[in-house]
Amino acid sequence: MQLETERLILRRPGARDTDRAVAFFTSDRARHVGGPYTPGAAWRHFAAEVGHWDLLGFGMWAFCARGDDTALGLAGPWCPGDWPETEIGWVTFEGGEGKGFAFEAADAALDHAFGTLGWPTAVSYIDADNARSRTLAERLGARIDPDAPQPRPDAPCLVYRHPARGRA
Repeated sequence: MQLETERLILRRPGARDTDRAVAFFTSDRARHVGGPYTPGAAWRHFAAEVGHWDLLGFGMWAFCARGDDTALGLAGPWCPGDWPETEIGWVTFEGGEGKGFAFEAADAALDHAFGTLGWPTAVSYIDADNARSRTLAERLGARIDPDAPQPRPDAPCLVYRHPARGRA
């Protein structure tokens, strides 16, 4: 399964994305998503992203600029077994920030989640100190839902609820 936007290809992540994903998850840039991780933990975290597709039939896509298969980040539906709600998540790898790619990828992912997957609701779990992700969530139309359940009650985050979108 692949999605296309004006500037991006969103494709299933795979082995070819491992080095870029591990570089992100071991860097300080991963501090808002539980990192930085050790190289082994980063590899396992990315393996969970890849395995999500096999377990659920969907997951976060690697997003790439059209004409270049280099992953710029990950964005899309994410709902591991212990998550209280369906989430749209995103991370941007080195060199992919500041160009609107994460917005474009997350916007397409929301259309897919509400349309194709038929989700009745979606949230984004965001570290309170992650100003860039908070701005992105708000740009997508999401607002903080103070009553939403936390994915990790021992490490609370902000829960942004996305407005429902029309079905495809």
